[in-house]
Amino acid sequence: MEGALRIVVFSVIFLASQVNCQEAILHISNLNTEREYCLVHNHSWTPLSQSLDAAEQYTLVNLTFTVLCNRSGVSPDVVKDKAVVVMRGDCDFSQKALVAQSLGAKALLIASNISLITPSANDSEYAKVHIPLALMRYRDFLEAQQVFNDDMQVKLYAPPFSKIDASIAVMLLISIVTIALGGYWSGACESERLNSRFAGGGGEENKSDSGELFLYSPLKVVFFVAMMCGMLVLMYFFYSVLVYIIIAIFCLASASALYSCLDAVMDLIGCGTVSFSVRNYTFSVRSLILAAVCISIAVVWGVYRNEDRWIWILQDLLGIAFCLNFMKTISLSNFKICVILLSLLLVYDVFFVFITPFFTKNGVSIMVQVALGPDASAEKLPVVMRVPRFSAWAQNLCGMQFSILGYGDIIVPGLLVAYCSRFDVWINSRRKIYFLSCCIAYLLGMIVTFAVMLLSGMGQPALLYLVPFTLITSAVLAGCRGEMRQFWTGTSYEREELTPP
Repeated sequence: MEGALRIVVFSVIFLASQVNCQEAILHISNLNTEREYCLVHNHSWTPLSQSLDAAEQYTLVNLTFTVLCNRSGVSPDVVKDKAVVVMRGDCDFSQKALVAQSLGAKALLIASNISLITPSANDSEYAKVHIPLALMRYRDFLEAQQVFNDDMQVKLYAPPFSKIDASIAVMLLISIVTIALGGYWSGACESERLNSRFAGGGGEENKSDSGELFLYSPLKVVFFVAMMCGMLVLMYFFYSVLVYIIIAIFCLASASALYSCLDAVMDLIGCGTVSFSVRNYTFSVRSLILAAVCISIAVVWGVYRNEDRWIWILQDLLGIAFCLNFMKTISLSNFKICVILLSLLLVYDVFFVFITPFFTKNGVSIMVQVALGPDASAEKLPVVMRVPRFSAWAQNLCGMQFSILGYGDIIVPGLLVAYCSRFDVWINSRRKIYFLSCCIAYLLGMIVTFAVMLLSGMGQPALLYLVPFTLITSAVLAGCRGEMRQFWTGTSYEREELTPP
């Protein structure tokens, strides 16, 4: 059952996409106060200024009693040379803009009670409109009314969106630290298991053996990837139901993983514990406290998972713990299994990102559709690390913008890093040459991934770069050291451990 849950969670961890929006800022002020609110506009209409100082200031006229599909009920003298705000609905955006323009308005704001979308029209309509047009939230306008009453001076501007953001460096740091810690932990557990075996304790299970799952058969690897494909397709067709199952599984799995990580840290620093017995059951005080903390964190994330302003911190913490525990728990027995698994997952990633759009009705890849959900308001799968974009001020007003990295882009190469770390233990490499080389290869692969993303302006399937970098580096190193045969097949200890009776 535990293995099945791991497959279910693992099958949805490759989902990372970005949405290109056209956000802008509405600056409202009077003599005493100023506020800024979210706008969504379209560059095809009259473009907005890129800075507040360069933006033209208008007096805002409240026309939210009308949708402005025609001139009736609105006097040109009231709106001439001013900005107007009207309600969304009943006619298209271009018609509202043409009516406002004919009345002499200098800018049009459309207040919306539903999700904001980029205002668009037929190509022939854009050239007819010569005033700025943008959508805003109706609740933002009501808030502004409470602050400013009817004395509102407004400026519309769209600061340039920088592709390069400090969040990319933070994401790179998270990924490489997680990879390095996970690989080191796997190697330390292997060293502890070997020492226990040689000390005559092979008949007893220790913490390093608990819950460990070995992948040693190519057939099992193929079955594992096939299960992932099936799960992704099921998510595509039954997203609205399965998303809540995945969220529940993530809460359980991440809480358990966080407990394992914190328990290992406590052991490392030599933190003792006190035990007590109740009706022949023994309980550890440290374990109870850790379990309570981990469950509480997972529950808080589950309850507030849509609070973008701060919940990303807990999601990243749980995600890091999940990745670390996965790398420590899932063991690939030899390099042959590593090559088969990583190659199949690379094909899986490329197929569901680049090939499936040719078969879907809306031309969107199955992976992107599952990652984003069927619509903007749908629940999102907790399968990515998220770091807010620090420079995206306009975008963050409309909704927090994140740099994201799928858990799969850490776990999949991480399984190879963990194997390299264990192999260093088997050959008694004091310099950890395989482990360090694979970590460096992963870092270079991530740098190339982000560079291609910035140059192309599109989200990239990171495994397309990470898998070749890590596999080729490990193979070349083993070949140069004359250890390829042993690296390919694993050690005699490992084969003995995995041979069924």
